[in-house]
This record gives sequence, C-alpha cells and structure tokens, in this order.
Amino acid sequence: MGYNPPLMSAELRRSRAATAAVLVIAMAAFEGCRRSGSADARDSLRTLVVAQGNDPGSFNPAITTSGNVHPVTDQIFNGLVGLDERLNPVPELAERWDVGNDGRAYTFHLRRGVEWHDGRPFTSADVKFTFEQALLKYHSRTRAALAPVLAGIDTPDPHTAVFRFHHPYGPLLQRLDVVEASILPKHLFEGVDVMSAPANLAPVGTGPFRFVKYEKGLFVELERNPRYFRPGLPRMERVVFRVLQSAITGVMALERGEVDYISSVPGADLPRLSTTPGITLVRSAGGSGGSFCQEVLIPNLTRPPFASRDVRRAFYTALDRSFIAERVYFGQGTPSTGPITRKLEWAYSPDVRTYPTDTAGAERLLDGAGYRKGTDGVRFTVTFTHPATAARLAQVVREQMKRVGIDVALEGLDFNASVEKVFVRKTFDLGFASFCNGPDPEIGVRRVYVSSNIGPFPFSNGAGYRSVEADALLDRAATLLARSDRAPVYATLQRLLTEDLPYFWIIDSDGTRAFRSTFTGFRPWAGGFAEAVERAGGS
Repeated sequence: MGYNPPLMSAELRRSRAATAAVLVIAMAAFEGCRRSGSADARDSLRTLVVAQGNDPGSFNPAITTSGNVHPVTDQIFNGLVGLDERLNPVPELAERWDVGNDGRAYTFHLRRGVEWHDGRPFTSADVKFTFEQALLKYHSRTRAALAPVLAGIDTPDPHTAVFRFHHPYGPLLQRLDVVEASILPKHLFEGVDVMSAPANLAPVGTGPFRFVKYEKGLFVELERNPRYFRPGLPRMERVVFRVLQSAITGVMALERGEVDYISSVPGADLPRLSTTPGITLVRSAGGSGGSFCQEVLIPNLTRPPFASRDVRRAFYTALDRSFIAERVYFGQGTPSTGPITRKLEWAYSPDVRTYPTDTAGAERLLDGAGYRKGTDGVRFTVTFTHPATAARLAQVVREQMKRVGIDVALEGLDFNASVEKVFVRKTFDLGFASFCNGPDPEIGVRRVYVSSNIGPFPFSNGAGYRSVEADALLDRAATLLARSDRAPVYATLQRLLTEDLPYFWIIDSDGTRAFRSTFTGFRPWAGGFAEAVERAGGS
C-alpha cells in the first residue's frame, strides 16, 4: 500500500498561489537591480534568460562539482576537450592529442591565439597549474581518480601539455571537458588561496561568455566574448541567470515568458508543459554538473545505526523505490539497482543483489541487529539532512520508515548548508546527493566509493565507506584500456557494493529541460549556450 505524500492537488494549488507572490517579489527585485545599472534582461532578442535553481555562491568550477556553479561557469570556461552528443571527446582548448607509451602518456596540442577574457594569452602553464593546484586537490571527481595515477604534467612549450601516468589509463579523455576539468587562469590564482581567491567572485575564462555582474540571490549576468576562438560563436549577446530557488517559480516564469530556459522540470508540471504552445521539452541524461546521474541517500557509516550492514539492508528493504519514482519523480527516471546507472549501458550489470520492498523482512533484520521497538513503537531516530529541494522525497522517506519503527527527523537546509554539513563537517546521520556517474565509472563512481576520497570535499565519499576490495577493483578497471576488458571488473564491483550497501541508491534520473520554442541550438547533454539563438520574430 503506497503512502500519499502531503503535497498533492489542493496543497499544490495553495503552494502555487504562494509561489506566485514570491515570483512577483523576485521579479520586482530584479527590475530594481536592472534600473540601478544592470542591463535589461529583455531589451534585446539576443539575450537568453535562464532560471537558476540556487545561488552559485562562487564561480570556481575547478574546486567543486556543484550543479549550482556549473550552469554559469560552463559558459565562462573551457576544458581541454569537449563532449559531443554521444559523450565522445572532441577538440576544445586542445585542437588535437596523441596517446603514447601504451596509454601512459597523453600529449595535448593546444590552440594558438586563445586569450583569457582579460586579454592575457592562454598557455600550457595554465593547464599544469589548474590540475596541480586546484583539480587534483579540491575537485572530488578529479582528485579521486587522477591523483593516485598521474605521474606528472610536462609543458615543453606554451602550446603543449603532456600528461604522464604510472600505468595505462584509458578514461582520461572523457574527464577533460568543462564540467570535469575547467582550466583556470594561472595569473589570477598563483600565490593566493584557490578556495578564496578574488577571481572566484569575478571569474575570467576563455569561454564564449564573459562575466559582467553578480547580485547574490538575484542574478548573474554574462556578455558575449567577442574574441572567442570559435568563429561565429556565441550567437547570443548576453546570458542572464535569474536565481529562482523554487522549481515551481521557474516553471511559472517560463510560462509567463520571463525566462527562456529551465534545466529541470518538476514531474508534476510535465503533462501541462508538454501541451503548452510555445514551450519545448527535451529529455537528457547529461548537462552542467555531470551526466548519467543518480539520486542517492547517504548513510553515515562511521556511527550507529548505519554502521551496521543489517540496519542498512533493513532501511533499504523498507523503502518503496518504485513508489518514489512514480510519486516523487513522476517517472523521470527508474529505480536504481546499484552504484552504476543502467543508462551507462556498457558498464552496467543487472547481476547484483536486489532489495525488493519487504516491510516484514526489514523488521526481522532490525530485530536481529538489536534494534527492537520500544513501548512507543520506535526502534531509533535518525536525522535526514537534505536540501530544501528534496523536501518531497524526505517526507516520503519519513512516512515509509514509520512502518518499520524508524523515526526520521527531517532537517531541510539551504543547498550549500546541506552540502557543508554532510560532506565537509560530516555531522549527520542520513544525507542526500545527486551523484553523476559521467560517461565513465572512473569519473563519477570512483569518487563516491574509493577510500582515499574520504575527506572534507563536496560530493566525495560522504558515507565514509572503506573497502580494500572495492579500492582494488576500481584501480584495476582504470588500468585497462578497452571497455570490453573493463566491464567485467565493474560487474564485480557492482556485486560487491550491493552486498555491502554503503549507499541507498534511489533512482537513475532522467531530467527534462524546457525552453521557449523561439529558441534553438541548445546542447542539453553538455549544458552549453554558445550555439543557442532566438529565431527572427521571437519575443
């Protein structure tokens, strides 16, 4: 029997009414800022207005994988390579590359004439600095995978960068795009703390758009880079990101024509928007922040009750993930079976231990683990720390756990505060993240499970999972060049992890973007807006 979450039709209507008032306030605030000096977001047909779900906070993509930072910074910076629609590498800052020494050396030949937005030349020194002083230290996905295997980066001249590895390393090219490895300007970060550098709030990149202005909590404004190295791009004169923290607010703004693009459509709005004239919907498994993502609950394995594997198995067995997929995510994804999403077809294996919903079985496991019900029917209480955007999921989890005597206290926080508590301070019982696998498990999967990535880093191994066998399997897969050789290793890894159950995998997500139909040229798999353009006659 399914649980009916409290936010249904009548309350949803009340919520929309309240949100409408918030939207009016937000728009008025934006107009006030516009009159005080910022450009009008609607004064030109060559301006794209994007709904931004949360405040970015800063603009250094080499120290975070946050989905609040990358939608903006992916327009400002570049990677050595790009990814095409099938997530295969294509030239970006590197115009070509050679692989030698049996996969132990990658030589990147950099584009000549590329300039930073402040006019300084881009060189191989920027590449070396970015990896050594930022990505390998602070970027959770890059740090977890490359730090143990990268022997060094050589820069024999300003236009050549050579990556040397201790052993063959096959997945490198897929992890060098703007999402995974944005290149920073050395001249602005050298000699200062990369985490708090002034350039984090006034970013300078090589990308299609230049930073103009940031009003915290309101908007970020970018303008066209006239010296961008791709002729004819970008097509838009400006991109404005409007911070509209409620997903409902973003949809309403799109319907009113006040924004042109939203990156995530709430499931409840899909049926209506799919028949709304002038609005186009596109599904994509990729985008700014990563691709092939999973919604995941994070148990803290370093303390009771989740230090017990039987408790974790009981919790997971008590979850009705099919109900969650249908009623929380409205079919925008499929219940997960393990740590690798089924959308990453070549590495995914269904041959794993599964956990069908079984309330009676969950109770037996809890009894066996020593957590029997008290006189009040409660076995224990855990606090679920989650971003406010996951409130609906949190409500459902709380109600489903009541059926087996687990009391879940909800702690909804601002997104950045939630990340800080779960990943940095680690003062939590149960957390939440949307972990993106990327086009290769070495990118997004490794960083979540390898023990060397336990530390105060956002979107790292937040559960504190340690397994010598898992570490060895991840290391082994990285040394193999052919996917046909690597897939069996990942199959073994998936069997191990579904037995240990260090995380609670909820859904292999499949996000839906929406935009005004007068626009074309979006690249939803990559999140870039350089090719976006509004057709003549658009409004």
